[in-house]
Amino acid sequence: MATGDTMPAVLLVGESWLSYSVHIKGFNNFPTAYYEEGLAPLANALNGFARLTHLPGHLAATAFPFVLDALQQYDVILFSDVGSDTLLLHPDTFLRSQVRANRLRLLQQYVHQGAGFAMLGGYMSFGGYEGKAHYHGGPVEELLPVEISPFDDRVETPEGIRPEPVDATHPILAGVEGLWPRLLGYNRLTAKADAQTLLRHGRDPFLVVGYYGRGRTAAYASDVSPHWGSEEFINWTHYTRFWRQLVGWLAQIES
Repeated sequence: MATGDTMPAVLLVGESWLSYSVHIKGFNNFPTAYYEEGLAPLANALNGFARLTHLPGHLAATAFPFVLDALQQYDVILFSDVGSDTLLLHPDTFLRSQVRANRLRLLQQYVHQGAGFAMLGGYMSFGGYEGKAHYHGGPVEELLPVEISPFDDRVETPEGIRPEPVDATHPILAGVEGLWPRLLGYNRLTAKADAQTLLRHGRDPFLVVGYYGRGRTAAYASDVSPHWGSEEFINWTHYTRFWRQLVGWLAQIES
């Protein structure tokens, strides 16, 4: 463990958003804005198993660490719905043209030295909406066990699809039995030749795991919560088991 106790330390980056709306009522209109987070189901699942720290997307540009020692206080880092520009464009670089460390390269070093990393699906994961998450061709694609599209890689499935196990004996899927719940969308990925696909839908890999240096990596193609993560998914009997076993495997503490 990074901190010497019995629970893995996990940093979740993303799973938050700000929304702005304009309401038009006849001649008049007025704006509203609100902030939301989507991590509650995952946080509840990991409660008592891992020490979870949440770094919301709007804070990640400035608060995500710039030095390896700060990253190494965590055993596992999860990215969920946070695009690459958030980590690449610190205000000092974007607004003041100052040279700063590439934190995605730092993440590579962190995993290579023995930590765990996973990207979880969403509109700002992998390729993402209109390709704007833009992890194709960069450090994160290099360390993940999947190839990422440079274009919009979303597959919307409002009818609901059920991923199917490829290797139910893997520690991440141990005891996860029966039909998977229906999911409402995912990012279309391509598994690398040396990776292991644990779940797939048709020809599309859904959960892929691999190794990078001494570390472990995973790509989960759908979301942890709505909208792709349906109510059926977050209320699923095995929801907690699945996420705990995934984090445990990444942290190299699976039983």
